[in-house]
Amino acid sequence: AVQKTIEYNSFDSNEQSSSEKYNLNLTVLENSGNYLIHRDILRHQFSQKQGTVSTKTRSEVRGGGKKPWRQKGTGRARAGSSRSPLWKGGGVIFGPKPKTVTLKLNKKERNLALQTLLYNKRNNISAI
Repeated sequence: AVQKTIEYNSFDSNEQSSSEKYNLNLTVLENSGNYLIHRDILRHQFSQKQGTVSTKTRSEVRGGGKKPWRQKGTGRARAGSSRSPLWKGGGVIFGPKPKTVTLKLNKKERNLALQTLLYNKRNNISAI
């Protein structure tokens, strides 16, 4: 990591530039820090997910406790439940279940990502 400095002027409410110059000291990676910025964006997007989607499996679907027909002698395929995923009204095989998705990012990595982003976008920033 390398120390970089950004110089900027402040503006008053009438958009008049003051004569004071301010310095912002940033710690930036020598090589590209885009992978850290990308991971921080992913971490933020994962934290925004609601994660409440759900389907019922064969054991959660109502009914299906009785064997539909006997095991042998009917000429039909054997069946143990009318809530098998193969049947209409049956459960879902590998459907979605509620889960929380998190991506851990160290505090120093987050700070480094933010500072690298600020430094990379220094020409396009106008803070209010």
